[in-house]
Amino acid sequence: MLGIVRSWFDRLFAEEETVVLLLLIVACLLLMLTLGNVLVPIMASIVLAFMMQGLMARLSGMGVSRWLTIAITYTVFVTIFFGVLVVLLPLVWQQLTNLFEELPVMLRQLQHLLLLLPQRSEMFTEQQIRDWMALATKELGSVGQYLLSFSIAQLPNVLGLMINIVLIPILVFFFLKDKETILGWLASFLPGRRPLLKAVWAEANVQVANYVRGKAVEIVIVGVVSYIAFIVIGLNYPALLALVVGLSVVIPYIGAAVVTLPVLLVGFIQWGWGGEFLTLFIVYSVIQALDGNVLVPLLFSEAVNMHPVAIIVAVLAFGGIWGVWGVFFAIPLATLVKAILYAWPRPKAPEFYPNDMLLGESNDI
Repeated sequence: MLGIVRSWFDRLFAEEETVVLLLLIVACLLLMLTLGNVLVPIMASIVLAFMMQGLMARLSGMGVSRWLTIAITYTVFVTIFFGVLVVLLPLVWQQLTNLFEELPVMLRQLQHLLLLLPQRSEMFTEQQIRDWMALATKELGSVGQYLLSFSIAQLPNVLGLMINIVLIPILVFFFLKDKETILGWLASFLPGRRPLLKAVWAEANVQVANYVRGKAVEIVIVGVVSYIAFIVIGLNYPALLALVVGLSVVIPYIGAAVVTLPVLLVGFIQWGWGGEFLTLFIVYSVIQALDGNVLVPLLFSEAVNMHPVAIIVAVLAFGGIWGVWGVFFAIPLATLVKAILYAWPRPKAPEFYPNDMLLGESNDI
């Protein structure tokens, strides 16, 4: 048994490069598990700079000078970054505060609407509805207490958040400006001959770049279209719900299923069973259908090609390891794992010829 294990180990790690790759994977995992919170601004800056590489490549392809390319790209990034901080987040926060203030009234309205169900269907009784609402009120109270304690506990981290808001634009600038220098410095620690690492880098770079940039465009399109649709319909908390709908596309299959409930619930509490609620349901269904059947194929025609089961397993696995950040970056991480598995050297299978068996049998005879 030990001989089999040793032979398998020698085949997989016969080259120095495979050992280096394994050590890099282990080191990255240890860093994420031990210093994940500290590395958040660095990781966020790398992702944001990575997203801006497409604009830089297009400007360079048009013959724009390097410094002008960096200046234009960074100006676009700073405009979007601080636009989100100054315009979008305060609006979402205000609507979130209004939602929590109006939650007791909304619960009473929901209870009143649900109490009409026993009159329309024998499947539900009035006592069941009251029990459900009592349970929901109790759970909501515990959630409110948790949020209050969480907000108080996080007050000391407000300074850290402000520091990150300042650090991220600075880090993004240097990642855009000194990308080649940083990559060259990191490559100096690697073996001189590294075909495996180059193959992994090339595959992951193309796939992850297409995915990250495509998802950013998808979030913006779905969020803006949802916001406009919710405004036209007259749905309450349009910015908050549109942001949630836009971010839900980051988590395939699961995100859309989870977000559907609060959107329809807000509409149900606001209008009840009526034409407005039916309009909301149809509009929301059309947005989800166009996203899944038109927008995603257009944006990701050359991007990540993974089975739905693999995507769900990646979301569950990385979400269990790194929480919310693991859920958001599950697909890029799964793409990296896929690139490593495909590029990893495999032992060549011995060639098999049917005539050899016949020759062997004749010789034995």
